[in-house]
Amino acid sequence: MKKHKHAPLKAATRAIHAGEPPRHGVDAPVSAEIVRSSTFTFSSSEEMKLWAEGKSKAYIYTRYANPTLAIAERKIASLEGAEAAIVTSSGMAAISHSLLSVLQNGDELISTAQLYGGTYRLMRDVLPRMGITVRHAETSLEGIESLVTPRSKCLYIETPTNPTLRLVDLRKAIAFAKKHQLVSIIDGTFATPFLQRPLALGFDIVVHSVTKALSGHSDLIGGVASGSHKFIDPVRQMVIYLGGCMDPEVAFLLIRGMKTLGVRVERQCENAMRVAKFLEKHPKVERVHYPGLKSHRDHALARKQMSGFGSMLAFDLKGGLPAARRFCDRVELFLLAVSLGGTESLVSLPIYSSHYRMSEAELQRAGVKLGTVRVSIGLEDAADLIQDLQQALN
Repeated sequence: MKKHKHAPLKAATRAIHAGEPPRHGVDAPVSAEIVRSSTFTFSSSEEMKLWAEGKSKAYIYTRYANPTLAIAERKIASLEGAEAAIVTSSGMAAISHSLLSVLQNGDELISTAQLYGGTYRLMRDVLPRMGITVRHAETSLEGIESLVTPRSKCLYIETPTNPTLRLVDLRKAIAFAKKHQLVSIIDGTFATPFLQRPLALGFDIVVHSVTKALSGHSDLIGGVASGSHKFIDPVRQMVIYLGGCMDPEVAFLLIRGMKTLGVRVERQCENAMRVAKFLEKHPKVERVHYPGLKSHRDHALARKQMSGFGSMLAFDLKGGLPAARRFCDRVELFLLAVSLGGTESLVSLPIYSSHYRMSEAELQRAGVKLGTVRVSIGLEDAADLIQDLQQALN
């Protein structure tokens, strides 16, 4: 990318141009090239020796690094305001590799309780088997000081939360982490780097499922962790050790998808607000969970720490699970599917997807009811989406 003397480029421009190789010249390709090779050559044994000693940044093997992956990583790092990024085979790979780069046997993790179900089950079912204790705090962070022990090593939060769109106060969270010298990790998938910049506030690592809005087309699985070299280099080592690397074909699709991230997020935020306002007035809807609504308990906080309210919302139906199932079976334009952030609008039932195999107490703490429906708003015309919701609810 050419160096400009004018003001720093805006996020939408960086999503297109950041991280790309030089494009000015004869026969320069406009699109990123997919480097499919699993391995890379050296010109001499001396060059290989320098790589082994850490004195060369040459490519050796795609599990370590790859030119196509590097473009995706530089682009996301630019959007996050990070020194470095590492793309992974899935969002859960980004989360697990980041946590394991920080935690070891005997350490303790403090995490908010309202999390994506896969993250929660990792902390509930897997980390304790490794000798890692997990202590859960409320999204309000009330009483979190009582969870700190000499073995506390890391703070993990997710905001906005999946699926009920609660917010964690980023400034309070980072102040707590710095006070107790905890490595701070945040899942910002619902917000995207366009709506929330945690690293600028002092977080150490931000993770995303790039399966979602960053790629935006429901056609790949991937994750990313971003931050300073101090924190991302150990995550990269964990990816090398455990093998959760991204495939070059996936990286190409991610690069292509990110180039429309700005316009997609803007349109999806507008659509989500219109849908949320419609649902809030519907007599069969008990509550709408969308931080853009004044009725949302974290609306003021959302206005303070986000530049938009996102494409995700949830709502609770008065008829509970039977009503929620009837609704999901009757939508026509909306698709009954998990995941989020794509061009198509989706609905899902958290108790059968992200929050399956959770006890009644766990669901209650996560804010999930049997009649909760999660909605991912796409790029369709908002009037068409509302019409489909209307017929399904009626």
